[in-house]
Amino acid sequence: MGEFVRVETDPDNPAVAVIRLDRPKMNALNARVQAEIAEAAAQVGADRSVAAVVLYGGERVFAAGADIKEMADMDYVRMAEHSRTLQSSFTAVARIPKPVIAAITGYALGGGCELALCADFRVAADDARLGQPEILLGVIPGAGGTQRLPRLIGPARAKDLIFTGRHVDAAEALAIGLVDSVVPAGEVYAAAVSMAARYSGGPAVALRAAKQAIDAGLEVDLDSGLEVERLQFAALFATEDQKTGMRGFVERGPGKAAFSGR
Repeated sequence: MGEFVRVETDPDNPAVAVIRLDRPKMNALNARVQAEIAEAAAQVGADRSVAAVVLYGGERVFAAGADIKEMADMDYVRMAEHSRTLQSSFTAVARIPKPVIAAITGYALGGGCELALCADFRVAADDARLGQPEILLGVIPGAGGTQRLPRLIGPARAKDLIFTGRHVDAAEALAIGLVDSVVPAGEVYAAAVSMAARYSGGPAVALRAAKQAIDAGLEVDLDSGLEVERLQFAALFATEDQKTGMRGFVERGPGKAAFSGR
């Protein structure tokens, strides 16, 4: 357990791990928090008992951004090193080989929005606000915003948010595809956990393969992506879950298999 980031297990859903940010007041993402996020991502990724993950900043705020006080006096040499660590800590979340859901309350701005972009799905409170306001500080997003945001919502919409630095409310975020669902503020955590719990007892190796194939395929041309898919698909025929799933379908019909995650 880190000083500001801890891994918890949802008491009602033991296969759901929660990466909990807890740096009062606004979960500012300083270097210590970034390192602990990477450590938490590695922990849940390696834990076979974890089927899915929720990113959560608490009832008040997801994360209001990077720690500007920490960065304000950095020069180029220091930031060139720091930015590498910053990106790698967020990439560790994006590469968790399991479904990841961000539960967004309050603000997800700057680095907070970039962290949410590393999840597979985003559930937002109806009063949440998201954005990439770095341009208002004379810089640009540096933790993946210029790359993950246009891949999610398209380049024109991403440029609008990044060029202006404006915040979007939950309704607009849903309309442009920045979040996947909007729920009352008091229900965000429960909704995210409920979504994550759907993967409990699922074919863990196949879920990992699906995530890797989709994410890798987005970075290459179609033919290369199809080859990634083909190799992942064929490899699953070496798993116990493939045998269980297909035999169960033949013998009892669809949706009856009890997977072991192997």
